Parts: sequence; structure tokens; C-alpha cells
Amino acid sequence: MDSTSLPRRAFLSRSLAASTSVAAVTTMLRQQLSAADDKAGAAAGKVRHSVCKWCYKDIPLETMCEAAKEIGLESIELLDPPDFPTLKKHGLHCAMVSFPTALSPDGKKIGSIPHAFNRLEHHDLLIGAYEPLLKASAEAGFKQVICFSGNRDGMSDEQGLENCAVGLKRLLPTAEKLGVKLVMELLNSKVNHPDYMCDHSAWGVALCEKLGSANFGLLYDIYHMQIMEGDVIATIRKQHKHFAHYHTGGVPGRAEIDDSQELHYPAIIKAIQETGYTGYLGQEFIPKRPDKLASLKQAVGICSVA
Repeated sequence: MDSTSLPRRAFLSRSLAASTSVAAVTTMLRQQLSAADDKAGAAAGKVRHSVCKWCYKDIPLETMCEAAKEIGLESIELLDPPDFPTLKKHGLHCAMVSFPTALSPDGKKIGSIPHAFNRLEHHDLLIGAYEPLLKASAEAGFKQVICFSGNRDGMSDEQGLENCAVGLKRLLPTAEKLGVKLVMELLNSKVNHPDYMCDHSAWGVALCEKLGSANFGLLYDIYHMQIMEGDVIATIRKQHKHFAHYHTGGVPGRAEIDDSQELHYPAIIKAIQETGYTGYLGQEFIPKRPDKLASLKQAVGICSVA
């Protein structure tokens, strides 16, 4: 044994101990980070999957229900009371019940997107149409019903806000009694719904604040609001307490929500989860590919953010 053996052995021993210590610390840090991730995931809300039936008009509801169960959806939405038994049969929910309409003397469909709550002269017909729908929805266990502002047609946004509040205040006592929420959809007026009044989140939030009811909220349609104002994630983080429901759609074109369009849905869904939202996410894109259900399955996978 030469004179250098002991120092060399001591050095190697110290190096091995240091490496073992570093490995132990690294493992501990990874465990801590993993625990923190688990804790953050538990704190975040789980988005449940839904789909809007109107995007699949050529698929019968019975077939759609069967496919939804296979894909992992819990809800098919924008349906009417005659559809409720079919949903119940398949153990599915309706996260957003469709709107009712009533025919005005001049032939307008009151309650539809262009003709709704921003006109005082529509309110009697709207109350008559909505009250039985709210009751039917509550009896079925479906807790959210969609509504619209109507088009401007020369009316100021300020006046429209006042008029919507007047009409909705007449319905809210019934909604509160039944435990049902009226949800007004934010739609774009640039591409799909020219002249629609509730076309910016700020206007919708102002209406929420004016009504001050837990039984009124907004449907934040990501597709529509990307077209109108962008800044989707920041808006969700800032105004999420007013957003009762969310819809998807690829921009531009309202097609598949994959990398063929400009929005990055995994980041958007993560932002929604971080608000603590535990409601439903409604897929409302119009499939352009021949296999529409494959596109739906892909969208659910994209939005299944851990």
C-alpha cells in the first residue's frame, strides 16, 4: 500500500457521501414539488365535460347519449323538456337548458337571440315562456337555463342594461324559489350575431352587478369572446365569479379546438380550474371532419387537464 492510498480513499469516500447527499436532497425536493402539485390540483376545480347537441344535428339524441357515455361526457346541453327523459335514461345531465320562445303579434320569436330581455315590450311574453321552463328544468334536476339580451336595433347599451334588469328581476323570484340560475350568453357581434347587445364581458358583468343575485350569471363563450375582446385568461381570472358556464370553439371558424386554430385550450382550461370552478365545460365547436364524434373525443382529451 503506497502513501497516497489513504488520502485517495478518503477523497472517494467523501465524494460518494456528497453524491448520496445530493441525490437524497434531490429526491426530497422532487417529493415536495410533487406534493405541492397534488395539493394545487386538489385545490383547483375539476371541469366536467358537456357538449352542445345542436353542433351534431345529424346524430339522433339517443345515439348522441350513447356516444357521450363512451367518450366520458356527463352532460348534453341546450336541450328542451321533451329531451329530458332520454337524458335521464342514459344517466346524463343537461348543464344548460335551451331557451323558450313565444310568438309576438308581428311574428317575432321572442326569447331568441335577436329578440329578448332588452325590450320592455317583450317582457310579458318572456315571463310567460320562461316560468314553465324553469319549473320543468327544476323538476328534472337541471339547474341552469340560458337567456339572451337581444339585439341593439338602435338602442343604447345603457338603456338595454336597464331594460334587461327590469325583465330579469321579474323572473328571479321564481328562479330563486326553484333553485335555478338564469344564464345570459356572451356572443360576438362581429361574425355570428350582428348587433347583439351582450357582446362584451364588461356589459354582462355590469348586468350581474346590477341584479346582485346568485341566480343570475353569464355564459362565457371562449370562442365568441376571443373574437370580440381577446385576453381570455386574464378575463377569466378577473371576472370568474360572474361566469356560471363556459363554451368552447376554435377561432377562426368555430371548428375543432386543436392546433389548427389560434387558442391554446389546455392553458385556458387550467386557468378555469385555478378559479375553483367545478361546473361543466360545454364543447360548442362545429366539427369539420367527417368523423364528428372522433373530433368530440379529441376535444375532451385536449380539455382534460390534470
